[in-house]
This record gives sequence, structure tokens and C-alpha cells, in this order.
Amino acid sequence: MLKRSDSWLDLTQVVANVESALASVLQARHGIGLSEYRALEVLARSPKSELRMQELATHLRLNQSSVSRLVERLERDGLTIRDLCPADKRGVYTVLTREGRARLERAQPDYDSALDAALKEHGGEQLLSAQRSAAGRA
Repeated sequence: MLKRSDSWLDLTQVVANVESALASVLQARHGIGLSEYRALEVLARSPKSELRMQELATHLRLNQSSVSRLVERLERDGLTIRDLCPADKRGVYTVLTREGRARLERAQPDYDSALDAALKEHGGEQLLSAQRSAAGRA
């Protein structure tokens, strides 16, 4: 009988394998890492394509230092800019640029294809199906 910890380990290995495959495709074809892609995606879905740095950190589950380094890389590539909050000059926003949106749009089909392939290869499809079934019963 499988222990819960065994199942958890299996799940984390599937996630790690899928993320590794996604990162490889994004870096090779679009010159961005998985964290950068996720940041661009979160910004694109946000009102006005901008978020306070702390909000971005929360969405990405990063600490303040890590999100600052991530945003620096995105800025260096012209994918985002920083802007001061008009109401609170201490607040800093990260704003998606036109080039950032274009890079995201170019990367999305490759990301989706790589995600489908990696989920099939590493058993993620079964996990997602089981999760959808459980959610449907709830």
C-alpha cells in the first residue's frame, strides 16, 4: 500500500520533470526561463498589465529579493519596465512592455505544446484527470 508521502514524492517528480522540459523549450526557442515566462504571463493577465513588485512575488511564490532579480532580467531584455505608484511614491510597479507581450505571445504555442508532451511523457495527464474528476465530484 502506498503511503501518502510516496504519492507526494511521485507528484513532485512529475512536476519537476514537466517544469524541466518547459524550461528547456523556452530557453532554447525564446531565450527566457520558466520564471520569466510565468512573470510575463501573470503580468499579461493583470489589469493594465502591471503589478506591484510584492504582488508579482506573491503570484510567483518568490521572495522580494528573487523577484527583484527576475524583474531586472526582464527589464534588461526590454520585456518589462518599473514605474512608481502615483498614489504612493514608495510603491514600485512592474509593467509589461509591448515587446514583453510579443515575446509571450510567440512563446505560448511552444509552451502549450511542450506542456502537453511533457505531461504525457511523465504521467501528468493521469494526475490532471484524477484532479479534474475529484473537483467534479466536489
